[in-house]
Amino acid sequence: MRHCNDCGKPHWYPRTLCPFCMGETTWKASAGRGTIYSYSVTRRAGPTPFCMAYVTLDEGVTMMTRIVDCDLDTVRIGQKVELTFTPTDNGPPMPTFRPV
Repeated sequence: MRHCNDCGKPHWYPRTLCPFCMGETTWKASAGRGTIYSYSVTRRAGPTPFCMAYVTLDEGVTMMTRIVDCDLDTVRIGQKVELTFTPTDNGPPMPTFRPV
């Protein structure tokens, strides 16, 4: 994720300039762990149900993502999750999360 070179704060969505102080930013590795802040399971949009969620990473930023590799009926707010990458059809892998 991006971190500000001036104020040191991490932020998501990645930007060249810090949204807090307008300083320049650089990439730093994330631990890839977090907690589900909010979620919604969609069962009618297509043949396969899926879970969209806001996950607050241990570094403090919150990102929208999908919860994968689990029974969707067991997803809960406050649940610990870890980063995984899901392949896409025509692009780079998508960062998703699965329960720890």
